[in-house]
Amino acid sequence: MLTIFSGRRQPLTEGMSRRDFLRIGTLGIGGLSLSHLLRLKAQGAQQTRSSQKSVIMIYLCGAPSHLDMYDMKPEAPVEYRGEFRPIQSNVPGMDICELMPLQARIADKLAIIRNLRALATDTHMPEELLSGFPYGPEGGPASVRPGHRPTFGSVVSRLHPSSGANLPPYVTLDMGRMPHGYVRPHSLEPAFLGRAHQPFDPSAPGGVADLGLADGMTLERLADRRNLLGAFDNLRRDLEYAPGAFAGMDAFNAQALDIISSPRVRDAFDVSKEPERVRAQYGTHSRFLQARRLVEAGVKVVTVLAPGYWDTHSNNFNSLRQMLPALDRAIFALVNDLHQRGLDQDVAVVIWGEYGRTPRINGNAGRDHWPQATFALVAGGGFRMGQVIGATSSRAERPVGESYIPQNLLATIYREVFGIDPATTLPDHSGRPVYLLDERESIRELVC
Repeated sequence: MLTIFSGRRQPLTEGMSRRDFLRIGTLGIGGLSLSHLLRLKAQGAQQTRSSQKSVIMIYLCGAPSHLDMYDMKPEAPVEYRGEFRPIQSNVPGMDICELMPLQARIADKLAIIRNLRALATDTHMPEELLSGFPYGPEGGPASVRPGHRPTFGSVVSRLHPSSGANLPPYVTLDMGRMPHGYVRPHSLEPAFLGRAHQPFDPSAPGGVADLGLADGMTLERLADRRNLLGAFDNLRRDLEYAPGAFAGMDAFNAQALDIISSPRVRDAFDVSKEPERVRAQYGTHSRFLQARRLVEAGVKVVTVLAPGYWDTHSNNFNSLRQMLPALDRAIFALVNDLHQRGLDQDVAVVIWGEYGRTPRINGNAGRDHWPQATFALVAGGGFRMGQVIGATSSRAERPVGESYIPQNLLATIYREVFGIDPATTLPDHSGRPVYLLDERESIRELVC
């Protein structure tokens, strides 16, 4: 039992010990369990122009081989070109791997960026895709220090919160399950934006699976607890025991209570609500379908860890024979699904990995890390589709002419999808203004 006044009538902000505050801070609301995202929902998010647009970012963990998928070199020596052959798509000059025939049929709904390179060196850097900046050691350049820049989903959460009914603006699906060594403490963190803007992970402990009322709890009793929690609204913020730990508690309570009483919100995470016919189209990649349901419901950013392990230092071709057909099927299903639902102009899909693979095949029939060249596949979002952007050398070793880095694609997304100027600054932990991105030029070929 929680005693609030201990027999004395006085304002809540007076006479309350630190221990009392911490005890009160553990007050439950009807047995609800949620991730820290909802608990720490930020107050007063800055609004930009109204938009219903969203982004699904699909991460191929481990760095997929660019020249075995979207940048094939059939005229190169055998030790470079590999075992697969290109097939023609429905867009002239846009040939892709023979193991992806379904995408070849919808190439007019896709754009391939071939002149992409990574800033990362030889270490897996999902951070570069999520924030634009690779991970760096303490004491390294300020722009690459751990946690120095927030993920783009956290930025959108801060500047362009969800317009969907009580849904978090930023959701991650399985990104926390990356293999050991790929995800570091700062990979999915919002950095100086605060924990309020970290992604909501429905598969984590306290995620959507635990949403609901505890045994014996009714909506009427829940409303009583809502009123009780309202008594703490005026607590002084200087009682915080950790920076950012109190911010957004009221918003969390309101959102959490609404989610409990709103099956529609919980259903957005539940792919079993889809007809069996639709689920079957996605095959083993059900997270792609879940991402579509979430953006359709109003989530702004969904990051998805695609099934498969793309770090093919050995047996590259056997591995791709297993993974590419399933990925091909899921991309085909997602892109067609968005078009059939009239969402193709509002939802941008980005599919990429940390960097490419070595053009020369190694002695283990594999390809090693190759930051000098990689690719990104883009669909929807109102961008220009049915095109190949840029080119690499005859052996896919590096871009020919102009090249782009992940920051350019993120700048394009910020500007064109969310109306956020990538030159926007936000204060870091010390209050110093920090640009969202250092390289802020858009990929102009994508922009209509």
